[in-house]
Amino acid sequence: MELKEKLISSFMAFEEKIDTTSELHEVRNNAIKNFEAKGFPTKKEEAWKYTSLNAILKNDFSVFPKKENTIEFKEVKKFFLHEIDTYKVVFIDGIFSSFLSSTTHDGLDVCLMSSALTKPKYKMVIDTYFNQIANTEDSLTSLNTAFSLEGAYINIPKSKVVEKPIEIIYFSTGVENALMVQPRNLIVVNENAHVQIVERHHSLNENPVLTNSVTEVFAQKRAIVDYYKIQNDVQTANLIDNTYIAQKQESHVSVHTFSFGGNITRNNLNFYHQGERIDSTLKGITIIADKQHVDHYTLVQHATPNCESHQNYKTILDGNATGVFNGKIFVEKEAQKTDAFQQNNNILLSDKATINAKPQLEIFADDVKCSHGCTIGQLDDSAMFYMQQRGIPKKEAKALLMYAFTSEVTASIKIPELKAKIARIIAEKLGVKMGFDL
Repeated sequence: MELKEKLISSFMAFEEKIDTTSELHEVRNNAIKNFEAKGFPTKKEEAWKYTSLNAILKNDFSVFPKKENTIEFKEVKKFFLHEIDTYKVVFIDGIFSSFLSSTTHDGLDVCLMSSALTKPKYKMVIDTYFNQIANTEDSLTSLNTAFSLEGAYINIPKSKVVEKPIEIIYFSTGVENALMVQPRNLIVVNENAHVQIVERHHSLNENPVLTNSVTEVFAQKRAIVDYYKIQNDVQTANLIDNTYIAQKQESHVSVHTFSFGGNITRNNLNFYHQGERIDSTLKGITIIADKQHVDHYTLVQHATPNCESHQNYKTILDGNATGVFNGKIFVEKEAQKTDAFQQNNNILLSDKATINAKPQLEIFADDVKCSHGCTIGQLDDSAMFYMQQRGIPKKEAKALLMYAFTSEVTASIKIPELKAKIARIIAEKLGVKMGFDL
């Protein structure tokens, strides 16, 4: 049975576990109908022109874990941020782990989507925000909506400055021969509130996993959100990450995406402006090799005046790796005084590595400041020669140049301990020891 048919038939079994009389059930029904009509995206679609899911879909994925699996802390200790105290929301094969989590927060509303979607105390928030900015026409977002049950629910109260970062971590145990998980996150940051969030996905063995994730983020007036996505999984892990962000007046939202591991990774990042004097930042670093594939698809919809957006994506490809950057800035007629910047720089270390870049501007306002740029090249031979002439070994010289290439992005990480961790991962990817001064 093909995965599409398996998912559609599994939806009936899923219905037996949920309240089919709730208003949410109609949302799920409409979503599964849209997925049934459209199926998985193919390269015939412009947005998926350079990314094929065919090889992934041949796996016989389990849609639901056969049992609740447990993990000892020592097995996953290395994945946490130990240098800094954090709030932790941890899932194992898509199921919440109370043992590994730390969700008792003073003044914070952090719980599970399964609770938020079913308990009356959360109904007003769910009715107001759930599935309101997610693209209901997108087949994979619809698939996630149809099976939406578990994930992180974060509601930051008005004027609350969250003292510690919140870690959201999804572990796949590999107990199943192949597993598909569909986490759904809802994050509401109320007026004048400030939060930092770190999200990761990790597989604990080489069994294939397909994660189809959807996150909706709502930043209210003058809210500040710093979101960090670290993608450094094994080469049998596949991730489709759909993130939708709505910003109100004078809010600041930044999303940093670090793609270092996995088989196929697709990041769909969508920003929607709903007020004036908004600031949106989208930055990313991709360092991959072998036959890895990372596809960044970004959209910033400028719909209101006096707003800014800044995009800066750096990519280093080796071996037979493939990178994709498809970034779109859309400026509506009403969005006068928009200041939008988009930059994509790529280094190819191998003749067999491939990058497909498509920066786009659609501007319908006449008083704007918009620019985009894209570069593709190799390391500067003259710079390498200069450094080697001064006694720096070739390997370290190469690492220095590549690290300098990524520094524009890493410099904007606001959590020092996370910046150090990213530096260690980059050093590992570049093949040098942290003892070497990066």
